Amino acid sequence: MFRRSLMALTGVAFAALASLSGAAQAQGTIKIAYTDPLSGPFAQVGDQNLKQFQYIIDYINAKGGALGRKFELVAFDNKSQPSDALIALKSATDQNIPIIMQCSGSNIAAALIEGVEKHNARNPESRIVYVNCGAVATELTNEQCSYWHFRFDVHVAMKAEILARALPKDVTKVYLLNQDYLFGQSVQRDVKAYLAKLRPDVQVVGDELIPLGKIKDFSPYITKIKASGAQALLTGNWGPDMTLLIKAGMDAGLDLRYYTF
Repeated sequence: MFRRSLMALTGVAFAALASLSGAAQAQGTIKIAYTDPLSGPFAQVGDQNLKQFQYIIDYINAKGGALGRKFELVAFDNKSQPSDALIALKSATDQNIPIIMQCSGSNIAAALIEGVEKHNARNPESRIVYVNCGAVATELTNEQCSYWHFRFDVHVAMKAEILARALPKDVTKVYLLNQDYLFGQSVQRDVKAYLAKLRPDVQVVGDELIPLGKIKDFSPYITKIKASGAQALLTGNWGPDMTLLIKAGMDAGLDLRYYTF
C-alpha cells in the first residue's frame, strides 16, 4: 500500500513539474537530479532511496510517463555533506536538469533551499525545483519556506504532536536522545513542546544530543537510559544511529518502548 501510494503521489508531483522543464527538453526526457548519501555512514539509506525512486520512475515510464515524456534519474553522492549537495546542485544546473530531489538530512535540505533560491534569482530563464521526500525539520517549511521547495512528508512538529498523543497514559518518564544537527534539534525542541502541551504529567528524565553518524557503540547511552528509570525512549535517530542504538538496547536486555520517527 505504501509503495502504491508513493507511486501515485510521486507520479502526480512529477506530472505537475513536467510543465516547468525548459524548452530545450520539450521533446526529450525529463531529467531529475537525485542527491543523497551514497557513500559514508548513511550510504545504505541513500542507496535504498535511490533504488525505490528508480523503481517508481521505471513504473511511471512504463505507463507512458508524464504527458508522453519519460523521466530519467541522475544520481549524485552528497556524502551527507551540505557542500557536496551544493556541488550536485551546480552539476544539475550545468546540465539544465529542472528538478533536484533529496530525502535524507535536513542540513542538506537547508543548503539546497538556499542554493536553489540563489540560482533561480540569478537565472530566471532556467529555474530549478527542489523536491524533498524526507528532510523534515520544521524550519524548512516555516522560517526557510521557499516557493521552489516542495516537500511531501509532514514536518517534525506534526510528527512530534502525533508522538506525544500516542504515549500511553501509564508512561510518565521518558528519555530523549537525538542527533546534534538541524533535524535532531528540531525533534528535541518540538517533542518537548508537545509533551508540555499535551502530557504535562510526563517527566523528561534524560535529554541528550549526539554527534551525527559518529557513535559506534551506544552501550554507554543505554546504561544511562536504564539508570534514569525511563519507560520510553523518544528519538529521531535514523540510519546507523538508529540501528546501532536498537542493537545496544537488545544486547543489554533493555526493557522499554522506543518511540521514533
